[in-house]
Amino acid sequence: MAGFEEMPKLKIEGEMLDLAKHIISTKRGEFDPTTFDDRYEAALAELVKAKLEGKALPKPKKVEISKPSDLLAALRESAGLLKAGAAGENRPKRTAANANKGTGRERAARGAASKAASSGAAPRRKAS
Repeated sequence: MAGFEEMPKLKIEGEMLDLAKHIISTKRGEFDPTTFDDRYEAALAELVKAKLEGKALPKPKKVEISKPSDLLAALRESAGLLKAGAAGENRPKRTAANANKGTGRERAARGAASKAASSGAAPRRKAS
């Protein structure tokens, strides 16, 4: 094996060795070349035959490039926070009027504090 002289000798043990043995045993089998279907060779032979007969060669299919997805919108959609296809539509616009209102967590904390104050409970103090 001429290409493997430079590879370091490694000793694989434990789970990695068991995993490798399992993969090899499940993928082991006999190869019968008569049952192999070479689609590339068949397509190439079809193109050569069409060219020899003077037929027009088929035009390659146009590859459509998909737009990258918005990961944050996909996460919100999967969590049920967004409707499908409504990326960014449920988010309030940031304007000068609401710029200092804070995040949702801050609003929730303020809401909980105001409920506690209205119920007569003693206000909580931050630890110094």
